[in-house]
Amino acid sequence: MFKSCAVNKGIHPSNIHSMTTQPQCTCQAAPNLVFACSGSSDVGGLADRAARQMTLDLAGKMYCLAGIGGRVEIIMANTKAAARVLVIDGCKEECARKPMELAGFKDFQHLKLADMGFKKEGTRVTAAHIRQVADKGSELLSC
Repeated sequence: MFKSCAVNKGIHPSNIHSMTTQPQCTCQAAPNLVFACSGSSDVGGLADRAARQMTLDLAGKMYCLAGIGGRVEIIMANTKAAARVLVIDGCKEECARKPMELAGFKDFQHLKLADMGFKKEGTRVTAAHIRQVADKGSELLSC
């Protein structure tokens, strides 16, 4: 299973001997996992792209919501072992939250794009919107 790591807590250790620009974690740490609605609507696309951006930002690792719904053993086990979990829902239907709860997960942060003012069928997926949602998700994971 995963162990805790400074990289996953938002503390990026510097390595003066490394030529890389991103922090490198050499432990088998428990990551922060991000599960996003990836629905066909504009806000589903925004939730998905924000989760991918959070992975690039090293705030968390986007993980497989379909695996939760399908009760895939390794995905369930890794989710139970995660340091923190964030669920991002695009619209009021909350299609990301529901399978998490049905699978027995209750201890997660929940980011609802509707609460941020994004409207289904009225939201453009732009770099600024992706950044806004990713930053809010990162904030929720750092609490």
